[in-house]
Amino acid sequence: MATFFYKLGCLAFRRRGTTALLWLLILIGAGFAASSAPPPPADTFSMPGTESQKAFDLLEEKFPAAGADGASARVVVRAPEGERITDPEHKTAVAGLVADLGENPKVSRVTDPFTSGAVSKDGTTAYAVATYEVMATELKDTEHDALDKTLRSGRDAGLTVEAGGDAVKIDTTMSGAGEKIGLLISAIVLLTTFGSLIAAGMPLLTALIGIGTGISVITALSSTLGLSSTTSTLAMMLGLAVGIDYALFIVSRYRSELLEGHDRQEAAGRAVGTAGSAVVFAGLTVIVALAGLSVVNIPVLTKMGLAAAGTVAVAVLIAVTLVPALLGFAPVRVLPRRDRAAFRGKPLSARQQRKAAKRVAKQAKQRPNLGARWAGYVLRHPVAVLLVGVVGLGAVALPAADLELGLPGEGTMAPDTTQRKAYDMLSASFGDGFNGPLTVTVESDRAAAVAKEVGERFAEENGVASVAAVTANEAGDTAIFSVVPASGPNDTATEELVRSLRELAGALEGDTGSEILISGQPALFIDFSRTLDEALLPYLGLVVGLAFLLLMVVFRSVLVPFKAALGFLLSVGAALGAVVAVFQKGWFADVFGVEQPGPVMSTMPILMIGVVFGLAMDYEVFLVSRMREAYVHGATSGEAVVTGFRYGGRVVSAAALIMISVFSGFIVEDNDLIAMMGFALASAVLFDAFVVRMAIVPALFALLGTKAWWLPRWLDRLLPNLDVEGAKLSRHPAGAAASHRYPRREQELIR
Repeated sequence: MATFFYKLGCLAFRRRGTTALLWLLILIGAGFAASSAPPPPADTFSMPGTESQKAFDLLEEKFPAAGADGASARVVVRAPEGERITDPEHKTAVAGLVADLGENPKVSRVTDPFTSGAVSKDGTTAYAVATYEVMATELKDTEHDALDKTLRSGRDAGLTVEAGGDAVKIDTTMSGAGEKIGLLISAIVLLTTFGSLIAAGMPLLTALIGIGTGISVITALSSTLGLSSTTSTLAMMLGLAVGIDYALFIVSRYRSELLEGHDRQEAAGRAVGTAGSAVVFAGLTVIVALAGLSVVNIPVLTKMGLAAAGTVAVAVLIAVTLVPALLGFAPVRVLPRRDRAAFRGKPLSARQQRKAAKRVAKQAKQRPNLGARWAGYVLRHPVAVLLVGVVGLGAVALPAADLELGLPGEGTMAPDTTQRKAYDMLSASFGDGFNGPLTVTVESDRAAAVAKEVGERFAEENGVASVAAVTANEAGDTAIFSVVPASGPNDTATEELVRSLRELAGALEGDTGSEILISGQPALFIDFSRTLDEALLPYLGLVVGLAFLLLMVVFRSVLVPFKAALGFLLSVGAALGAVVAVFQKGWFADVFGVEQPGPVMSTMPILMIGVVFGLAMDYEVFLVSRMREAYVHGATSGEAVVTGFRYGGRVVSAAALIMISVFSGFIVEDNDLIAMMGFALASAVLFDAFVVRMAIVPALFALLGTKAWWLPRWLDRLLPNLDVEGAKLSRHPAGAAASHRYPRREQELIR
């Protein structure tokens, strides 16, 4: 493995012009394909195999006219305090507002609240529904501006006027501020780490090329594969983070190889052969975790996962090909200014290489860096470090015990939005369950009669506020009616009502010979939660199992992958606890700009688990592969840990800071799911990189000693030897001058 990537790195370095031109052509081609592709389809949400989805499909088939309706806006009006909306002057104002709504562009019809029974019992509040000719995604600024103008005219008449529904504009577009903030902080971290503008700019350039190529391909295929405009959001977030990190590791290793005395092409080859091999396997774990979202069987998650996995694959390919090519254009300028003079001109001779290697070994002996000193401290106090790390993460994870999941809706929007105000007005005037009605679908030869009988039985159930009249289709084989719960859409009582009504429906199906389906927002949430719950264990089993096998092949150990998985669970638990504390409980809400604390979005935990697992394995591979490399070259277990931190600690820390900065930048976005995901991923990387990988992992290595690398003989013969750590490269003639040395100072650090 290492030999293959060594040759690939040398080839890319030698043919740098061709390699760079090839990637430029790929980027231009992908961009051209994206610009000429049809617009992406509208966001859709489906859950195959659930009762709610079955009901939606049946309604679309049996009630095509209802399914063809476009967007709608529910305009809620309320009279001033102490007055009634039915007072003559207010009634006239409402009539004028309804007339204005009917004249708005693309509006096909508007209901009159006074003739449709849409007036509250106390007479203070009413609502009118405006239905549009087109879907919400097809509405332009002209239609939105006209609706806003109509709302203002009602307010000018002295009424309180708010609007909800999918026709009301929601600003969920990505502002781009997140990416800019992340890139700025990443640039500062890279410049501080490398001390060279060229070295700092190279990972940023390759990452931008990677996400540009990946997002362009997603856009080009959006119409063909049904990828909505939001599918690329996760791909952009991850592609930017891993693209910078993967290039960072290879550039850092190249500098290290160059300073140890290798000539430029040899240094590039060895960097790709060692760090590049780690990048490939780290990328594979991320791809496995993201592609594994397909087992959840929710199309929107599957598409997001596969799109992000494709972008990560592009980042890996760029890291092992374009990065060494760019190093060929500036082979010396990636070094700090103080080290450049010795490497200008002709390649170093064998004698100069030996002198450079001795100089590096002497510097390490005289002044161990911070990573080596920290590793030595952990190795001397493993139990204390392990306890502090585990207990600390456990404490942060405690709020996760109160996790409440929910779907985004108007009831979870910020209090100052017109949708939330309309929602609250309807709940106060028409009942808590008015905003979350259930739709009951009855399929039978005598659908109308059976539906009426079912509605009468449902009306007798506790928790039912009202049952609407039955509506049958033209064929008479399907009928629908609405059930309004007495409790709100997200209340536990409503969930219990849905379950009890479905049990009753099952009994009535046998008595009436019909099929009864219950859908609606509360039912949709129950089905969605059940789907996620049923898929979680298979998903974890698949992802963790495949990654375990992958890491076992990489490290040729049973215990190293096992403790990597345990560390991942600690990171996820702590990150989930932090999300619950901030976004659900509202702790530090002002600091993170959380306007409305509430239930955590149902899709967030499983998305976070998939992404965090991949990123956690990234740091495991990068850090431990350097330890493994030292171990197979003759170091003791303790020396291998110190060596791994001496060479990899600073780089892993920089990579983690970059990922944290990239993910944190998305917290400022208006999209609630993106902000929550950004916070969750930034927290998870913080906990995993600096607590699990930099503290708990070396502490476990100290306690396990050489047993950490134990592998049964039969399994050792069975597993392929991929040589990720580059043992064969040390036998390469060019590598003889820079063999590994473990100075006496490293031995003193672990005593």
